[in-house]
Amino acid sequence: MSDYDFEQMRRHMVASQLRTTGVADARVLAAVGEIARERFVPEERIAGAYTDAPVPLGNGRELNPPMATARLLSEAGPRGGERAMVVGAATGYSAALLDKLCASVVAVEEDPELAAGARRALAGTGVELVEGPLAEGHAEGGPYDLILIDGAVECVPDAIVGQLAEGGRLAAAILDRGVTRLGFGRKVAGGFGLTIFTDAAAAILPGFAAARSFSFERAE
Repeated sequence: MSDYDFEQMRRHMVASQLRTTGVADARVLAAVGEIARERFVPEERIAGAYTDAPVPLGNGRELNPPMATARLLSEAGPRGGERAMVVGAATGYSAALLDKLCASVVAVEEDPELAAGARRALAGTGVELVEGPLAEGHAEGGPYDLILIDGAVECVPDAIVGQLAEGGRLAAAILDRGVTRLGFGRKVAGGFGLTIFTDAAAAILPGFAAARSFSFERAE
């Protein structure tokens, strides 16, 4: 790792990938600038830790690109006193970010190897790592003020929407006819809708191919 200046790479990522693409939340930018993303990628992929592309993790999974994760978090607007859940924790990067931004974080991962890596990378943080099917979330830890699905899914299951607190927010990438789009929604009076706000490359998560259980609209 000494061959790379990760701190400089991280600063460059924030300046060139995030600030230029609509990531405006100062707290999100600060967290991304602080968390060492290289700790959350396989050693053989370390050179690509800060590239604007998904990072292969094995078993068909990828780490979401920095811009996709940061844009989703910026839209969701994490707050200090909130309880958050990450669906698709992978190696734990997005959970580590939310650990800096919220009061408590539950991170759900179904791949045992990824979960083991996340547990190591998140040691010393306040994140609660839960192993289980991504599409089921973790109802026992809810309701959540914020849910981040850190990747692209074809649908957001009712089971996950049901774990939002009233007024709670959910951010996710949506796989729509081969294109991944970033969306944000809020639970109001028991109802939920997702609004797409931009197209962006995102890692595709398994287990979300059921019929749509929500509506989404393209932001103007």
